[in-house]
Parts: sequence; C-alpha cells; structure tokens
Amino acid sequence: MNIYEKNSKILFAAVIFFWFAQYVYIPFQTPYLMGIGTSAGMVGMIIGAYGISQMLFRLPVGVLADCRNRHKKFIIIGGLSSGIASIFRIIMQNGTGFFIANLFSGFASAMWISFMVLYMSFYPSKLQKATSQLVLANNLGMLIGFVTSTLFYQKLGMPVICMFSVMAGLCCAFTACGLKETECQTSSNPVGSAALPGNMLCVCFNRRLLFFAVLALVQQGVQMSTTMSFTTQIIKDLGADTMILGISCIIYMLSAVVWAKFASTKFCSVLSSKNWIFLVFCTTAVYCILIPMSTSIPVICLLQILPGMATGILFSFLTCEAMKSIPAEKKSTAMGCFQAIYALGMTVFPIICGKIAGAFSMTAAYLFLAVICVVAAIGSRFTFHAQ
Repeated sequence: MNIYEKNSKILFAAVIFFWFAQYVYIPFQTPYLMGIGTSAGMVGMIIGAYGISQMLFRLPVGVLADCRNRHKKFIIIGGLSSGIASIFRIIMQNGTGFFIANLFSGFASAMWISFMVLYMSFYPSKLQKATSQLVLANNLGMLIGFVTSTLFYQKLGMPVICMFSVMAGLCCAFTACGLKETECQTSSNPVGSAALPGNMLCVCFNRRLLFFAVLALVQQGVQMSTTMSFTTQIIKDLGADTMILGISCIIYMLSAVVWAKFASTKFCSVLSSKNWIFLVFCTTAVYCILIPMSTSIPVICLLQILPGMATGILFSFLTCEAMKSIPAEKKSTAMGCFQAIYALGMTVFPIICGKIAGAFSMTAAYLFLAVICVVAAIGSRFTFHAQ
C-alpha cells in the first residue's frame, strides 16, 4: 500500500469520526429543545447558528490552507472543535448552551475544506469519484451517529449522547495525526506573490463556482430546515416515539449513503450532471410539499428517501462541478468560498422557516422551501449550459 492509499484510508476514517461527532445528537435536537420550552423561532436561531460561524470562517480557512498548505492541522482543529462544541451541550443543557455549541460546531465544519481538498488531491484525475467517496464517508458518519442516538437516547438521555460526540471528535483528531505529507501536497504549495491572500481571493469571482455555490445554498438550506430539524418535530407531533424519530433519520441517512455510493459508479453517468441536478431539485420540492400534508408516520418515513437522494447525489455533483477548472493551488480558497456561500443557506433558511412556522404554520414554511427548490431546478436547467 503506497502513501496515497494509506492517507486516503486514514482520512476516510477521520471523516466518519468527524461527522459522527457533528451529527449524533441531531435527530433529537429539535424535539429536545422544544420539549424544554424553546420556541420554534429560537430553535431556528439555534440551528442557524451552525451556519453563522461557517460563513465567517470558511473563506479565511480556505485562504490559509492554500497559503500554508497544511491541511492536517486544520483537520485536527476540526476534530477537537467538534468535541468542544458538545461539551457546551453537556454543561449548559438549554437553548443558550446549544446556541453556543452550534457556533463551535460551525467553526469545526469550517475545517471541512481541508478534509475535502486533501482527499481530492489523492485522486486528481478522478474528481467526481473522489467527491462521491468523501460524501459517502460523510454520510456514513452521520448514519452511524443516527443509529447510535436512536438506540441510546431514550435510555441514556441527551448529555450521554453528547458525550459520544466528544469522544468521536477526539478520535477524529487522533486519527488525523497519522496522516503523512505527500509530494502532491507540497509541490502544489504556491510560492511568492502567488501565495498572497489577494491573489487567492480572485478565484471567488469565478462565475461557475458562484453558480453552483448558490445551488448548494438551496440544497443545504432545505436539508438543514427539514430533515435535520423540523421534519422530526412534525413526526413527533403525530405521536411518534423516540425510536420512530430515530428510524426516520436513519432512513434518510441510509438513503444518502446508497445514493452517494451510486454517484461514484458508471451507472450514474447515464444521465448528465445537468439532468441529475434538475431531477433531484424537483424531487426535493415534492418532498417539501408532501411532508407537512401527510398524516401518516410510515409515509413520512418513506419520504425521507428523497432528501437522502439530494444529499447523496445532488451535493456530490454540485461540489464537483464547482471545483472544475479551479487551479490546484487555489482549490482550498475556492472550496472556502463555495462552502461559505452554502453556509448562508444553512443559517438563513432555518431562521426563516422558524419565523414562518411561528407566524403561520409548518405547512407554509415547507411550501416556501418547495418554491425555492422549483426556482433552483428551473435556474439549473436554463443556466447550466452557460457556465
């Protein structure tokens, strides 16, 4: 096994630990907060806090990663930060504690840039495959986290679930310590004026990058507002117990894992990127329409397959298309710009949905998201060719 294969396996494992730490508590976050008297609007703010720090830090982290080309350090910082975030959830078991914790979780996710750029550097000629594999590891970590919380939340409670998050964050950092520098990392390190932040930031004006970043903003914003938050509350309001809540999240993540694996196969190339992006945005819109209108828990659980498709296929294609034509020495900055833009959706969408749900109804909030998805689908269909 050469150093690239060894590094890819180590990083794959670190990604699983990282996203386990970031999402093990997610299936029960919204029901837990609303159960202790937190308003829907405040829940939206707490969920949105996860995106706020990502918006602030992802671009600076990307620039620093390109200038210094030390992705290993950023990955270790990400793992440790994900664990620190859950320490706040354990110490401060209220809305304020979760708000502060989500700011730290967002900071940890800002380091995701280095996970992605480093992994893609191992497969320079197979960008789509590398992206899909990384999304697969991402979703596997979340899936294992969802299964863990489903099995133990009712018996052990939120503080213990958050302790699992702390341990996984430490495991991520420890695993990343085994990464070795490779020639492809050091040779792409820019020197002289090329390494100046001003030169790096020029890539942020790339039209293709911005186009797909806006589409990712919609996808991530809808995901954070529905499957990662208010869908679980809808199921709970219908009478589901904690086990059913967990199962619904597991179905979503299992679907995401399967579709992410599918996105890395030759069968996926039967349809073009343009057609996949349009199709999955349409299915996500259908999901947003059907969820609040359904009164059947099994039907809602089955519908969780659709956002899994968006996470597994759509996000893979959007990331890959955004990074095409970006020079190797500017990929971290470009990824930072891409992720900072879609973090805006992760911040704003839950807040807007919380406000709409509080002022009108949850159905109105989901219909708002459906309209946004339709607009994104149409935009991708008629603008893609110009990129």
